[in-house]
Amino acid sequence: MNYRHAYHAGNFADVVKHVILARVLTYMKLKPQPFRVIDTHAGAGRYDLTSLEAGKTGEWQDGIARVLDGEAPAGIQELLAPYLDAVASVNIGGAMTFYPGSPVIARHLMRPGDQLVANELHPEDFALLKAELRRLPDSRVMNLDAYVAVKALLPPPERRGVVLIDPPFEQTNEFQQLVDAIANGLQRFANGVFIIWYPVKDQAAANRFVRDVTALGCRKMLDVRMAIAEPFAGLGLTETGVLLLNPPYALKAELEQLVPYLVSRLGEGRGAGFSLSDPAAAP
Repeated sequence: MNYRHAYHAGNFADVVKHVILARVLTYMKLKPQPFRVIDTHAGAGRYDLTSLEAGKTGEWQDGIARVLDGEAPAGIQELLAPYLDAVASVNIGGAMTFYPGSPVIARHLMRPGDQLVANELHPEDFALLKAELRRLPDSRVMNLDAYVAVKALLPPPERRGVVLIDPPFEQTNEFQQLVDAIANGLQRFANGVFIIWYPVKDQAAANRFVRDVTALGCRKMLDVRMAIAEPFAGLGLTETGVLLLNPPYALKAELEQLVPYLVSRLGEGRGAGFSLSDPAAAP
């Protein structure tokens, strides 16, 4: 695999995905029982926004930087607080120098005794991830193919957990591999909270993916999509999707407040918008 997230860390898709992750983990902590987070595509853990990679694209400046520059209404500030606290935790002194990846965000928001398993296949990112998490408690780093990890790590011993699947979409059959992995994951951990990121480059392919996952029979789902602009040649990714299985009961109502705000901060004009739907709901 060749994908390196350092070019894209902190972009609009990261913001949406990580805001959702932070809200899910906030709800997981409402019960005293410990839980486990399994991050199948964990990346490097932390990204230097002054690096050549980040500077080459500058995507974070149109992502997390715009969120930090905004003055959100009080209710939105409260909902964003866990995510922004995690971002602040890697930027001691206030300057925006680093962006935390999903395993660092998760570990920051988890309690002592809650277990993090961060998996990354890319050898360089795996080494960086291992160095990032080695001093953190209750954290384990693995170097498996992500779809093998789903089989190997589920169900978690705690029987409570969040599975984050965030593929790079380098392969033409990635959607089908993802559906197969989700099917396997649901067989092993039917009550787990699954957070699945996917790009929306081809509406038909994205819709087919959601239909295929819905056909697996999970009764509680939430599909979140946010576009920052109309698709335009050379602009790169303009729409992101996050599909949740077994989401917390209050998440949809929270995202009905959060996602429009994020569109207002991150949108580029015409074509910006969002949708929230439950694909498993009866028509």
